[in-house]
Amino acid sequence: MKTKTKYAVGVDLGGTNIKLGLVSENGKIIRKHSVATDASKGPQKVIENIKKGIHDILLASGVEIEGIGIGCPGTVNPLKGTVENPPNLPGWGKVNIGRAVSVEFEKVVYIENDANAAAIGELIFGNGVRYDSFIMITLGTGVGGGIVMNKRIYRGEFSAAGEVGHISINYKGPKCNCGSYGCIEAYIGNKYLTERVKKDLRNKKSPLLFKLINNNYNLLTPRKIKEAADKGDEYSIQVIKDTGLKLGAALASLTNVLDIPTYIIGGGVSGFGKPLFDSIKESLKERVMKPNKSRIKVIPAKLKNEAGIKGASALVFHGF
Repeated sequence: MKTKTKYAVGVDLGGTNIKLGLVSENGKIIRKHSVATDASKGPQKVIENIKKGIHDILLASGVEIEGIGIGCPGTVNPLKGTVENPPNLPGWGKVNIGRAVSVEFEKVVYIENDANAAAIGELIFGNGVRYDSFIMITLGTGVGGGIVMNKRIYRGEFSAAGEVGHISINYKGPKCNCGSYGCIEAYIGNKYLTERVKKDLRNKKSPLLFKLINNNYNLLTPRKIKEAADKGDEYSIQVIKDTGLKLGAALASLTNVLDIPTYIIGGGVSGFGKPLFDSIKESLKERVMKPNKSRIKVIPAKLKNEAGIKGASALVFHGF
């Protein structure tokens, strides 16, 4: 007798967009959907948008689901279903997103930090399968991290472990959304990175990149920077190398503390590709303790932008 396929909805809550997927238990995305986060309108509006996205995907697919998994930025308590002070979602404080969604759909809802969810996705379905321990880095609106030790997520005593984006590389550096100074996120998070590049373009640092965005700063994305770099633009090449240098400096501290030399890196900014990965690896090797220099691995995420969705759905089927 053929076993009936089981499905879950995986939700990846980002600072700009909410990505959703109907996912089978073997990790196949049957249907994808995206809605605007509307982060500036506060938590209730964001939760409304999550609910709308789930309703849309269920209506379109017409299948029964086992449950819902949600990956959220900030400090997440998986047992209570709460999200606390996510840096790129203003006005949140502590919000019980799990209860709000569970009541709406009468389904079990699993909540996890978004980078942890991406790490789980890579661990179960992606390039993390072959490693017992690794650190997942997500480069998007912010810089997230998920720590996998012996095939399990390490959450820390209060479920706040893995906030890689808030490792300070300069105690006198620019102020970050978290309230600290010189955080790696304040240098290479998508928002900060593009603002810095816009300022340089106003100073005519890269005529080619300015041309590629049609003289419209609103069109500037990491993809455009990569396009300029691929065309030999020295300024854009240097932006990518500098991004890797700074990230590697932050990650070296993690390897020295945790003795984990393997990194899997995903998210939009990771689209810079090989030049970024080479720069991260070189920066890491310069800074880690000698025994780990030859062990450093910097690997692109296999699941790319689907890691968060698949990892969130895996919470339903595998539990973590």
